[in-house]
Amino acid sequence: MPLLVVSYMLQYMDKVSLSNAMVMGITTDLGLHGTESSWLSSMFYLGYLAASYPVSILLVRFPLGRTLAVAIVLWGIVLACHAAASTFTGMMVTRTLLGVLESPISPGFTLITSMWYQPSEHAARHGLWYAGNSMGASVGSLIAFGCAHLQNGTLSRWQVLFLILGCMTVVWGAALLMLLPDSPLTAKFLRAEERLALEGRVQARQKTSKTNKWSRQQFWEALTDPKSWFLFWIEGTGCLTNGVLSNFSSLILASFGFTTLTTLLLNLPIYFFQFSVVLGSVWLAHRTPRSRIILTVVGNLVALIGAVVLLKLPSSNKGGRYVSLLLMNASINGFPLYLSLISSNVGGFTKRATVNAIFFVGYCAGNVAGPQLYIPAEAPKYTTAFTSMMVIFAVDAVLLLLFRVYLDQANKKRDREQGIYINPEPKDGEVINAAPSSGRGHDDLEIEEPADQTDWENRSFRYYL
Repeated sequence: MPLLVVSYMLQYMDKVSLSNAMVMGITTDLGLHGTESSWLSSMFYLGYLAASYPVSILLVRFPLGRTLAVAIVLWGIVLACHAAASTFTGMMVTRTLLGVLESPISPGFTLITSMWYQPSEHAARHGLWYAGNSMGASVGSLIAFGCAHLQNGTLSRWQVLFLILGCMTVVWGAALLMLLPDSPLTAKFLRAEERLALEGRVQARQKTSKTNKWSRQQFWEALTDPKSWFLFWIEGTGCLTNGVLSNFSSLILASFGFTTLTTLLLNLPIYFFQFSVVLGSVWLAHRTPRSRIILTVVGNLVALIGAVVLLKLPSSNKGGRYVSLLLMNASINGFPLYLSLISSNVGGFTKRATVNAIFFVGYCAGNVAGPQLYIPAEAPKYTTAFTSMMVIFAVDAVLLLLFRVYLDQANKKRDREQGIYINPEPKDGEVINAAPSSGRGHDDLEIEEPADQTDWENRSFRYYL
């Protein structure tokens, strides 16, 4: 988990570095005007979108740990190259390449989590490494705050920022080549019997293991599974709001009338709020059965309240508008819980990788379109952005409730077919035998031949809500 947390810190720090650079002079230095700032944010996700499907294949066919480490090294190099961009076109190219190279991280970490932990532990573990987002954003703001104090020199302050972050990422990626295992069975820090026990602990519940073979049957099953498309639309609509909040929060704060240095510091309470919301939500999900989707609905409703209040407040009320903007970040609790639903509810390694890809296509589509809701000329009210976000929070809450009903009905159907009920929410440390007909006891962790069954094939599978 520490390896994933630090990696995700750097991932988010690097991704939102453009937001900090925008209040440090990059807009003037590159001569940006009109919607060009929005397009720089969108191009990152267009690159991410283009790479989503090829990445899903790479994560199946190649060693997972090494693939992710190489991607981190390469994106660190590209981030450092942002400092060399002197035109809008040059920055567009580097932002697109950064999106391509960061695209393996979230789906790769989702696969790692599913390989190392049981479904009852997925929400907490996804939340832990995803909390690196807020930690990275906070550290990134402090680094930007330091760079903003630099005196005039050969390089602009935003160029120094990109160079520092890029070099940090390259060094960490090189370390991961030696530290991050490809699977539990190749973890050098575990003894042989521990590797076998860990693999068996996960296999006992989901009958899914890492293979290097792409399964066409599992691929098509993923495309025809309604869960894939529920997740696509939930994430796609939700990321319309993320496209504004993650890319333009600094500019929105500055438009409230705060100075550059104050704006960078005012980001910190927002990131602390995000951190608290994520960890609080996944802790509750870990402790409370059948609560993951309900918690994401609550996050959207809190964000909806923030959007409504912000639209009603006058521009002169800086404090109230700041608190409203902070509340709109409550919806951030959804992303790690959605990823945990993929890990827990999708069996079959190729199918899981494909559903990941579908989910992140929605993620990218929303983040590509979202920045276009930000219209600089509407500052400081940003009526288009905040009205749209208010509607999106409400729509997403409805989609989530429908998804929960669908999963609940699927579980009840399987219970009726089998005449038994298998508790889909085991207690901490409990190992569920997903194939009782095998004759093995719950404590028998020996694996003779790792299975790779989808959730449709394994009828003992039960879905998490």
